[in-house]
Amino acid sequence: MKPETLIVAGVMSGTSGDGIDVALAEIGPRTMRGEGSVRLKLLAHESFPFPKALRAAVLGAQDAKSISTAELARLNWRLGIAYADAVEATQEKHQTVAHLIGCHGQTIYHQAQPAAYAGERFACTWQIGEPALIATRLQIPVVSNFRPADMVVGGQGAPLVPLLDYVMFADTKVARVLQNIGGIGNLTAIPAGGGADEVMAFDTGPGNMAIDALMQQLFGKPYDRDGRIAARGRVLESIVESTLRMPFFQKAPPKSAGREQFGAAFTQALLAACRKERATNEDVLATATAITAETIARGFARFVQPVMGSAPVEYILSGGGARNLTLVRMLRERLEPMGCKLFASDEVGMPAAAKEAAAFALLAYCTYYGLPGNLPSATGAIMPVVLGTISHG
Repeated sequence: MKPETLIVAGVMSGTSGDGIDVALAEIGPRTMRGEGSVRLKLLAHESFPFPKALRAAVLGAQDAKSISTAELARLNWRLGIAYADAVEATQEKHQTVAHLIGCHGQTIYHQAQPAAYAGERFACTWQIGEPALIATRLQIPVVSNFRPADMVVGGQGAPLVPLLDYVMFADTKVARVLQNIGGIGNLTAIPAGGGADEVMAFDTGPGNMAIDALMQQLFGKPYDRDGRIAARGRVLESIVESTLRMPFFQKAPPKSAGREQFGAAFTQALLAACRKERATNEDVLATATAITAETIARGFARFVQPVMGSAPVEYILSGGGARNLTLVRMLRERLEPMGCKLFASDEVGMPAAAKEAAAFALLAYCTYYGLPGNLPSATGAIMPVVLGTISHG
C-alpha cells in the first residue's frame, strides 16, 4: 500500500500516571530523504487529567506487589473508555476526524533485560487500554502494542520516540539532543548531518517519578508546580552522589528504565536517606530534583558529548519536567558550561506536552503502511521492524 497523507491521532499516558495526552498530526510521505521517509505537522494537542479514582487504579497497578487479574482486566477496559473519550473530545474541539489512531496504552510492566521465568529467559513488556473498544466505538483503526516487536529482535522496546526526534529535528549543521522529562527521563542525540543509524537514545534515569511521588506523600499535591518547593530546599550532595553510583547509571546505552528501577522502592529509600541527614521536606524535594538534573547532565557528558563532534549543540527539553523551573535552572547550570544551548520544545515547533503523543501518531502511520518504526541504534534491536498491531473499527 502506497503511503498517503493521513490525519493521525496519537494517544499517550505515561508512567507518571497523571493523565492522557492526545495529538492530532498530519503525516505524509516525504521524498527528499529517500524512500520510506515521512513528514509530520502537528495540528492540535489536548491533555486530559485522569479522574482521581482512575489515577489511583493506574498507580496501584504499576506499583502493587500483587493485584488481581480481575482488577487488571477492568483497568484495561476502563482505560480503553478513557482513551476513546479523549480522542473523541479532541476531534470535536478541533473539528477534525482522524483516519488512524496510535495508542501507546498504559505501561503496567516493562522488563528490558532478559530474566529467567518457567525455564526460559526473555525480556517482556505489557501495556493495557483495550484497542478493540477504541476502534469499534470511534470506527477508526487503532494501532497499539508497539513495544514487543522490537523486543523479540533483541531490542529493549524503548525508547521509541527517537523516530519522531529524527523526523522533526535532524539538521545538517547543528547537533541536537532531545531530552524528555516525563516519569522517566530519556534523551535522543542526533549528530549534525547524521543519518538515522547514527542516532543515540537512552533513558537517563528518574524524571518526574520520584519528585511527584514525594510531593504526593509529603505535601499532598500531585507535582511541584514550577519547582517552587524544591527551590526552598537545600540539595544533599552526598545523597545525590550515592544515588548516581547505582549500576543503571554506569551502564552504557542502549538502556531503558521504569518503575521497576525508580518507582516506590527507590523513592522510599531516597526519603529514608534524606531523613538520616535531618532533611526538611523541602530539602527532600530539592535533592530529588537535583538527582534528576544530575543524571541527565552526566548521561550527556559521559555517553553523548564524546560522539557529537564539534558542531554546536542545541539541547531541547520536553515533558512535564520542562515546566519545572528549578529543574530547568539546575540543568542550565550543568549543561551550558558543556557548550549546550537550552530550549523548550515549545520554542522549536513541538509543544512539550504533545511530543510523546505525536510520536505514537507517527509510529502508527509507519505501522499502517508497513514501515519500520524502531531505530536499532536506540533500542539495541538487531534490525528495524514494523511495530504494533492493528485493531480495525
